[in-house]
Amino acid sequence: MAEKEENKLGGAAVPESIDHMQNDDDDVVTLLTASGEEVDFVEVAGIAYRGNFYAILQPVELLDGMEDDEALVFKVSRGKDGEDKFEIELDDSVIDAVFAEYNRLLDDVDNGGDGEGK
Repeated sequence: MAEKEENKLGGAAVPESIDHMQNDDDDVVTLLTASGEEVDFVEVAGIAYRGNFYAILQPVELLDGMEDDEALVFKVSRGKDGEDKFEIELDDSVIDAVFAEYNRLLDDVDNGGDGEGK
């Protein structure tokens, strides 16, 4: 994964995940449930955290028990076939940390920073 690639947006360097989120409204990821049902998700952002890569995904159609503004965190790894493998993250501390990093990156971009911290 290209975690450190950056694009220019409004004159500031922006992490690729945030630039992708702001400029690509049609990136849909289709995942299979344990029962084989297809579920479409919109990729909100990709976040690097503690040597792993996580995708914040929001279902295209609300899932039971979810609110409009909720999203799920998936750990992304490379499968044996070279395809990305998405595993739902269940560890609340990791989920909280991924969302905290996402919010920090958004704040940096909104404040004219480069998203790489101060």
